[in-house]
Amino acid sequence: MSPANTEGKPANGAASSGYVVPLTIGGKQINTTQTFDVVGPAAGKTIWSASSASVENAIDAVKAAEGAFPQWSRTTSAERRNIFARAADILDRRAEELAGYMETETGSAANFSAGFNVPLSAELLRDIGGRISSIQGSIPSCSDAGRSALIFKEPYGVILGLAPWNAPYILGFRAVAYAVAAGNTAVLKGSELSPRCFWAIGSIFAEAGLPDGVLNVIASRREDAASVTTALIAHPAIKKVNFTGSTAVGSIISQTAAKYIKPVLMELGGKASAIVLKDADLNAAATECALERILVDESVAQEFSGLLKTAVHNIFGGGTPQVMVSSVAAERSAKLVEAAQKSGAKFLTGAVDKSDSTSARMQPIIIENVTKDMDLFYTESFGPSVSLMTFQTEEEAIATANDTEYGLSAAVFTSNLGSGLRIAKQIESGAVHINGMTVHDEPNLPHGGTKKSGFGRFGGSWGLEEFLRTKTVTFKN
Repeated sequence: MSPANTEGKPANGAASSGYVVPLTIGGKQINTTQTFDVVGPAAGKTIWSASSASVENAIDAVKAAEGAFPQWSRTTSAERRNIFARAADILDRRAEELAGYMETETGSAANFSAGFNVPLSAELLRDIGGRISSIQGSIPSCSDAGRSALIFKEPYGVILGLAPWNAPYILGFRAVAYAVAAGNTAVLKGSELSPRCFWAIGSIFAEAGLPDGVLNVIASRREDAASVTTALIAHPAIKKVNFTGSTAVGSIISQTAAKYIKPVLMELGGKASAIVLKDADLNAAATECALERILVDESVAQEFSGLLKTAVHNIFGGGTPQVMVSSVAAERSAKLVEAAQKSGAKFLTGAVDKSDSTSARMQPIIIENVTKDMDLFYTESFGPSVSLMTFQTEEEAIATANDTEYGLSAAVFTSNLGSGLRIAKQIESGAVHINGMTVHDEPNLPHGGTKKSGFGRFGGSWGLEEFLRTKTVTFKN
């Protein structure tokens, strides 16, 4: 597959007036007559445009993947591993460019884009590539002495990956990389908020030598998203769907896939809680609580509150409003905390300023006295706010942490590993991190949720297994 055309593209990913992000279908860069503007949240203006896939374009992408599958599924593990290794090296070389796209399209801070998303994506590719040769079947014993059996692991066919804007490289690469490594071909449909980031994923693999049609990348206008996505799921060549995003949209996608009897892998919303026990390193806990709710033992609550306010001030530069992906996202998050305040909750830091939200910004807010009758208690805020609550007993803390329909991640802070493990076993969550952030992702670990946070797992050998089906072959000796 020839490298995608990058003519006219600034090396650092800065905004480029007049540039149109193409679709990548069958190894070709496709510019459509229908386009949509991509607005940079920091600048508050159009940074470039993107080609908008129609249903016909989407079907063409599936056909390209379907046509590439027979040959790609027969490639050796060494061939696939080498492509992944080259892709990781190319990603390292183009790191500044890709970080620039992410910062421009999503308003991401440099430490999250260049410092986390891009390098972790390169490590993800290396980890996946190194695991390809470990794919294996088995030879079980049969009850009939004259018969033998072989268990094969085979790729499904064409996989549909649907990825969000908030960590476009990590979530975009994993939406297709495990599938492609296992011998499948793929269509990646990324969020319309960061189309150039997703285009770059296809470009990286193209430059690494991935054959034409193995990976196809498309985006569409928000108003066309439902029809395009439905057409993709319904197509007979699509054999499995994975989606990372909101629980509301995940529910719709799951229902659509069920209609066509297709398996799904879902990583959905969360309402992560951190439990801070009285024996915890309070300063460490205050600086590592990247989540929605902090539950702190009331005996150390006052001390912890002061440390948390200091940590927020140092990390976010005082009350500096943080750039969010859009004014809609900022307004939604601001309304949640403002409604809680009007119902009796108290801001310890920050404030809601309408001029911030209309410019896609929001001040970091610590809010206490949040109760169950407030929407903020249960609803994912997806903004720079955290609810600070207290508890008297360990049982109370666990009950509050589990009082949510979500179960993606959680944390426990304590100096006693036994206490941490005891609590971790009782929290209904896909992951619990003891003395660490709830946002913790390593390529070699399984990652996914429980309850309405989804099902299935990305990461490590679990990620490859998600995109392999089992075939039993028996024969007479």
